[in-house]
Amino acid sequence: MAPPWNPPRPRRSGASLLPVLLPIGVLIVVAVAVGSWLQYTERQAIDTVHTVGSTAPDRVDVEASVQRVDAAARELVLRVRAVPLGTVGEQEQSAPVADLSLQTSAATLEDLEFKAHERIATKDVQVAITGGSVSDYPFDTYETGIGFRALLGGKQVPVRMLFSNSDTLFSVSVTPGPDRQEAVLALALARSGSLVVFAVFMMLVMWALAAAVLIGTWYLTTRSQGLVWPALAWMAATLFALAAFRNTAPGTPPIGCVLDWFAFLWAETIIALCLIAVVITGVRTALRDDGVPRT
Repeated sequence: MAPPWNPPRPRRSGASLLPVLLPIGVLIVVAVAVGSWLQYTERQAIDTVHTVGSTAPDRVDVEASVQRVDAAARELVLRVRAVPLGTVGEQEQSAPVADLSLQTSAATLEDLEFKAHERIATKDVQVAITGGSVSDYPFDTYETGIGFRALLGGKQVPVRMLFSNSDTLFSVSVTPGPDRQEAVLALALARSGSLVVFAVFMMLVMWALAAAVLIGTWYLTTRSQGLVWPALAWMAATLFALAAFRNTAPGTPPIGCVLDWFAFLWAETIIALCLIAVVITGVRTALRDDGVPRT
């Protein structure tokens, strides 16, 4: 008698993946939208030019742009370009009609001097920053002030400052001063939003890796797996890879900052202890198994 015929089981259609693919697609769209909005707002902040000072036709325009903030050295590099306008300048506004002196704020390390009838070159000056501590990375904040007072041939002339920030690792909040003859700004500096997001993401990854190693350790030690060399290699690789991952943090944070005390040092400690525990448990299991007589 012939065996009963069983029809083939129908294959699963692609529609069954829809409940899984749809949330993933929505999550991707939301993530890209949020990322685009954050990138746009930071780009707008970098492109913003803050203007303070006099609007008189005969004046000196000072274009000041932050090039780099060095939190460890507690200073920022300010690129300055002076443009004499009206009767103050000559030769297509590239040279002053008399000796021009730009007196700066107390935080700036030097004043700027320009000879009469000579082309004005762009100069970089160092500005000291105060407040905060680099050990608070990535939540450290600083403050400083910059200002310019123009003297042409020994006489004060109106000055206007056009300030911008070109350092993508820091955001700058600006508060203008009340004097219209002098251009003065109070600056508050903080890590940029993208840097803070990336640093927090790094801390979450460190804790996630430590938790993964801890779960693997619990499994190996409770089931007496012995010396599982692939697992040991993975744990050891994670231990050293985490240090390299920490060194990729933007802004080169020093050892002992918030990033270390909130995540890195503890994750390294957990992984190292787990690796030692797995080795000790594995060796004891291997020795016990070797001592059992074989039949």
